[in-house]
Amino acid sequence: MILSVMHETSFCAHGSKSFCERELPSIAKCSILTMHVISKKAIVSFWRVHPAARSPLESWYRVVSKSRFENLSDIRQAFGSADYVATYTIFDIGGNNFLVITVIHYNRQKLFIREVLPHAEYDRWSKEYRS
Repeated sequence: MILSVMHETSFCAHGSKSFCERELPSIAKCSILTMHVISKKAIVSFWRVHPAARSPLESWYRVVSKSRFENLSDIRQAFGSADYVATYTIFDIGGNNFLVITVIHYNRQKLFIREVLPHAEYDRWSKEYRS
């Protein structure tokens, strides 16, 4: 278990694959952790009600789940319109027609989807959850 933690944080974050293979030849494989999105079910449920959201949400999910983000600056390099409000990172999706409201734990590479909304419902959400 300790090797596993050291492997994920120390070796992969700072070394190359060949370094990992040389240091841990048969114990562990090197892989950089990518963002784990919890849960895709929220966006699928949303696009079933709002079919126009499907393509942009699938694209957003694909990029997020195959990336590693260390901080909000990294998020903004991939998604220029992402904002941080209180404890939430908010993504404008589909030409600002939809919002994905998330909480991100960068240290664990976990992104929790809290809400998926049409942009018109953001004011209601903002009053309810941010007051």
